Amino acid sequence: MSRGTRTSTMRDGFRVLGVAIRKEPWIFTLSTLGSILFGALTVADAWVLGWATEHAVIPAFETGEIDAGILWAVLALFVGVAILRAVGIVARRLGAGIMQYRMQAHTRRAVTRQYLDLPMEWHQRHPTGQLLSNANSDVEAAWFPIAPLPMAVGTVAMMAIAIVQMLVADLVLALVGLLVFPVVIAANIAYQRASSPLMSRAQQLRAEVSEVAHESFDGAMVVKTLGREGEETDRFAAKVTDLRDVLVRAGRIRALFDPAIAALPNLGVLVVLGVGVSRVLSGAADAGSVVTVAYLLTIVSFPIRSIGWLLGEFPRSVVGYQRVRSVLDATGEMEYGEARLPRATAGAALGVTGVAYAYDADQALLREVSFDVAPGRTVALVGPTAAGKSTLTNLLTRLVDPDAGTIRIDGVDLRDLARGELASAVAVVPQTAFLFDDTVRDNITLGADVTDEEVWAALRTAQADGFVAALADGLDTRLGERGTSLSGGQRQRLSLARALVRKPRLMILDDATSAVDPDVEARILAALREDGQDTTLVVVAYRKATIGLADEVLHLDRGRIVDRGTHADLVERSPDYARLVNAYEQEAGERR
Repeated sequence: MSRGTRTSTMRDGFRVLGVAIRKEPWIFTLSTLGSILFGALTVADAWVLGWATEHAVIPAFETGEIDAGILWAVLALFVGVAILRAVGIVARRLGAGIMQYRMQAHTRRAVTRQYLDLPMEWHQRHPTGQLLSNANSDVEAAWFPIAPLPMAVGTVAMMAIAIVQMLVADLVLALVGLLVFPVVIAANIAYQRASSPLMSRAQQLRAEVSEVAHESFDGAMVVKTLGREGEETDRFAAKVTDLRDVLVRAGRIRALFDPAIAALPNLGVLVVLGVGVSRVLSGAADAGSVVTVAYLLTIVSFPIRSIGWLLGEFPRSVVGYQRVRSVLDATGEMEYGEARLPRATAGAALGVTGVAYAYDADQALLREVSFDVAPGRTVALVGPTAAGKSTLTNLLTRLVDPDAGTIRIDGVDLRDLARGELASAVAVVPQTAFLFDDTVRDNITLGADVTDEEVWAALRTAQADGFVAALADGLDTRLGERGTSLSGGQRQRLSLARALVRKPRLMILDDATSAVDPDVEARILAALREDGQDTTLVVVAYRKATIGLADEVLHLDRGRIVDRGTHADLVERSPDYARLVNAYEQEAGERR
């Protein structure tokens, strides 16, 4: 981190707080008024004590009697000040807490919305652990200074009142006492310069710890079956140790900073007393003024400490906010038009013209891909690994936009469709089925307004009704995280039913039945044609039985369509195609 960046931490910290104040002005005002009330009444304690001493204590010593009216007045003053000060404390703490948690909620919702708006290629460049850290620990760090903010702002009023009283009591002693403020500012600058790089590194390490943990949990089967528990533990321990060491170093710096901030006002009091004694001896001041200034300086010490607490949180806050802003300011979110698709039940017409796409500018994945699919027809995409099949399915569902060319549904460019319009007509079933830790019903509907009869109809088409009916609670059976209680083929069939229940006009199956037995797969594909939906199908497939059901086969290789036609025609005229599909059948037969 550059020197310029370090020296701007205080300015950036106040800017972060300014964002929160503008977002929640009324709550901030409430908590600040409560803090001002608390500060004013803390100073008022000195006045009440002086008034009680003058009107009750001293007369009592002189006369030996205490006036009952005065006694009740003193009691009322102390109780009144205590109650109002308690009200101020409640308002300050309640307002600060509400403001802090509301800002965290605002920011987490904004980050989540941004995650959903950003294209898949952006997500592919950012580890999951970093995204979790941005939405969790970075958000908490960004708004942590809100907790001491109202107290720091409110105690400024207490400090202002005390400073005015100090100046009135003795100008010279007041100026001597106020020399503590430049020292406090210098201490804060030194602290921020030392801690800002550590806080930045700590937030990055938190993201890396989350990433390692996520990978270990996500790959639990690989870790356990290959006996890599020890290595994964060591990998996690290394990151945790790095994080611990950075936080310990930051804690050591904070351990020096906090006592220094607490001690500086007390040192100021000692200096004031030393100068005050000299002035009293010279006749320039009286003892009462010295005591008054010294006492008021002790009152000022609390605002100084509260401001120190606030400034002490700035390094972590600025780093967290910058990491959150890097997400919110990320570019690449998709733009949408206003076009709508017809609310028809027949299959959709699909047109792909001159499509090209590359994750890396030096390595194109698709080049000049063009084809048309008539409504209700089935097209199979066949090709070797890395031919661009899954990339093409991502483009057809607009998870990413092509670098060149157009993709149209019913003649409308996908980029011209309104937000959510494509999802109402298109469904994709990926090769890796993802299921939530929820019931079978909720995994299929995902909140859609569909009846159980429609759910069962989709399950029958997907050949999943039998095993779902055999589950302990049927549609109400919870599947566990990622549906681990089911086999791979069962998960794929539920994923297919999830798409079918929405009655899409275009369905894209990305090798979505690879874990299903061939005879079950044949029944599924036959049911898709017999259910009366007349859905347009684009199928990424390897099995001859699946490919043979397609009206047309597109043979992809190295990002291009190298041939097209029926399965029988391609087998006859294309040795590469025949070798590809026969190799798959041979490999599958050997596995069986």
